[in-house]
Amino acid sequence: MNIEQNLVASVQSALQSLYGQEVPAAQVQLQKTKKEFKGHLTLVVFPFLRMSRKGPEQTAQEIGEYLKANSSAVADYNVIKGFLNITIDSAAWLQLLDGIRADEQYGLVKADEHSPLVMIEYSSPNTNKPLHLGHVRNNLLGNALANIIAANGNRVVKTNIVNDRGIHICKSMLAWLKYGNGETPESSGKKGDHLIGDYYVAFDKHFKAEVKELMAQYMAQGMGEEEAKAKAEAESPLMKEARQMLVKWEAGDPEVRALWEKMNDWVYAGFDETYKMMGVSFDKIYYESNTYLEGKKKVLEGLEKGLFYRKEDGSVWADLTPQGLDHKLLLRADGTSVYMTQDIGTAEQRFSDFPIDKMVYVVGNEQNYHFQVLSILLDRLGFEWGKSLVHFSYGMVELPEGKMKSREGTVVDADDLMAEMIDTARETSNELGKLDGLTKEEAEDIARIVGLGALKYFILKVDARKNMTFNPKESIDFNGNTGPFIQYTYARIRSVLRKAAEQGIEVPATLHTGIELSEKEEGLIQMVADFAAIVRQAGADYLPSVIANYCYDLVKEYNQFYHDYSILREENPDVKAFRLALSQEVAKVVRLGMGLLGIEVPERM
Repeated sequence: MNIEQNLVASVQSALQSLYGQEVPAAQVQLQKTKKEFKGHLTLVVFPFLRMSRKGPEQTAQEIGEYLKANSSAVADYNVIKGFLNITIDSAAWLQLLDGIRADEQYGLVKADEHSPLVMIEYSSPNTNKPLHLGHVRNNLLGNALANIIAANGNRVVKTNIVNDRGIHICKSMLAWLKYGNGETPESSGKKGDHLIGDYYVAFDKHFKAEVKELMAQYMAQGMGEEEAKAKAEAESPLMKEARQMLVKWEAGDPEVRALWEKMNDWVYAGFDETYKMMGVSFDKIYYESNTYLEGKKKVLEGLEKGLFYRKEDGSVWADLTPQGLDHKLLLRADGTSVYMTQDIGTAEQRFSDFPIDKMVYVVGNEQNYHFQVLSILLDRLGFEWGKSLVHFSYGMVELPEGKMKSREGTVVDADDLMAEMIDTARETSNELGKLDGLTKEEAEDIARIVGLGALKYFILKVDARKNMTFNPKESIDFNGNTGPFIQYTYARIRSVLRKAAEQGIEVPATLHTGIELSEKEEGLIQMVADFAAIVRQAGADYLPSVIANYCYDLVKEYNQFYHDYSILREENPDVKAFRLALSQEVAKVVRLGMGLLGIEVPERM
């Protein structure tokens, strides 16, 4: 039982003894005492005034007196209006720390075979281009969310849906056929996804040139600029060829399909390298080329059951006006599917593969309406988790220079960004002397851990629902709310613990409870103990940023303690053992917290 549970039970006893009332634990409200008042925890006494039939100050006074006399955890109290501020005894803090020390996975709840199964979809790349900065935020959020949901006692399945079909894929394929001269990842020395991305950009360049030429002809014939542009885009031979290729793909043309498979395989090999460097993985990958047919089948089943309706032109629609929305297209007049149909098909496949209890989609906030509709349609089609699906909607990420466009080749490539972060980490660490005395391999590993840690932390510390600007220079700072600052503090603690071991100092399993703790030390134990509640909050609110900012606050507090108190030079062996144990637990919680975010922490630096 932790301090708060202990205190709640003592307050229940006080109310029974003083006022003859049995009160459920949920009615006992404890909160952290505000910094300007003395105490650790504050009891709100207003709910008990009806029982005491006395004013708030007198009620608080009576409960405080009872707790001080009857609870070994309570050292003192003070009353501010209707708030009872309680000071916890040093011995109780030390016992709490011992309890945390005994649990190597403190704050994390292990799932068993009966735990709910949560499926999380993230990444969702297109096979016509490499992953970019937007994908980095998506992948890091999805991966962190999967870890956090698992740490809250759920079984988790991580999935990815690859957008491997459609006109955008045909554009890259056609450009490669026209301008590629048989170039391959091997012959060019480029990653497959980068190579294909280059041809997507090449298609756009040639398409724009064609449009410009055609526009000039139409305008010379007296056509207005807008009309000329629309006609030029529709009549572009290149775009017509791309559309013909898509029709052939849909019809299963063997040549088109063989080219599609070859180029997609290049892309998947490239993606795998990027995912590995980023530290993200998937339990199951779905492909739109498989799921869109399932979706069509499911929509036609719904049509037969009267869940949807068909218009005169043959298109199939869902009437969502009873839900306060509009009518939604599910199949076009020519029978081809839309994104919504594909998502229904993917849901059908997933539901037959796994007994899903909850489905979480990690997709940007521009798709809010899409997922509102998907939830209604899946529920209508009988998927048990349809109504409760979670759209983990996150904001866009930009650079200080502004937005990015993949067609124009102005996106920030994920591989380039990670390589640049590692280079910057190496340079900065060298300048600050943080790689001194390390072998070349150790220094390279530290540069990788720090560079990627800086990138991940900078993105994950921001509330996911907000738009953000990623600033590479700010992220790599060894001071302030950054990944390297937290990593450096962890390495500092590990260095202290190594020195203690070298000096033969052992920390007993049970700390001596006779020592007096300072406010700073008690506050640090309280912060370490808070980790379990922070993990619960991050899971309940789907907010990795809660864990990121907690880790920062904890190391900031620890650094002040480290600055103000001796550890290895402390003369009292019991106090020295306590401070080492406290340091050990701060490091453990930082490692666990950063681990949930997918961030490594270095043992030395």
